[in-house]
Amino acid sequence: MIRLGIIGSIGSGKSFIGKLFKAPIFDADKEVNYLYRYNRECYNKLKKKLPKFVNSFPLKKKDLSKAIIEDKRNLKKISSIVHPLVRNKMRKFINKNKNSKILVLDIPLLIENKLYKKNDVLIYVKSSKKKILKRLKQRPNYNKKILKSLMENQVILSKKRRLANYIVDNNFPPNIMEKKIKLLKKKILNERSNS
Repeated sequence: MIRLGIIGSIGSGKSFIGKLFKAPIFDADKEVNYLYRYNRECYNKLKKKLPKFVNSFPLKKKDLSKAIIEDKRNLKKISSIVHPLVRNKMRKFINKNKNSKILVLDIPLLIENKLYKKNDVLIYVKSSKKKILKRLKQRPNYNKKILKSLMENQVILSKKRRLANYIVDNNFPPNIMEKKIKLLKKKILNERSNS
């Protein structure tokens, strides 16, 4: 099994690129949303740490956003509860899909939280600042301050880029990106089966 880690800045189009590999995907953002919506344990722990902001279930992202805007340190508190739960889900996902040729790990803090292994294939998605901003503004919960906090939490992009096995330029129309990723997938499968 080849594990592909999709890395890059917020809004670079990592999820879009991940889907183009047409393989099982572990989408950490989706898992976090699921936890906020359905996981009582997660809610109770966050309520204990942030009683001023967390007071209704299902959890509302905007309440957590307020907590982060008020005090940056609250992001660490949230992460300390959410990340272990997501990690656990990731382990289950990998086990469940261990017979797949390729697995895609779409995890925003893959590098920061040391969730990658030495033999993972890391794919860095780069995109123009203009395109990134356009994508971010289209998100339903776009908030400049929150984005700033999240970006500060990401390992410097140049470091991520150095760690990558491949760099994907995501500045082209979807149909071209589809072809590019199809070729890249073939290349990765060939290289891995020959090594």
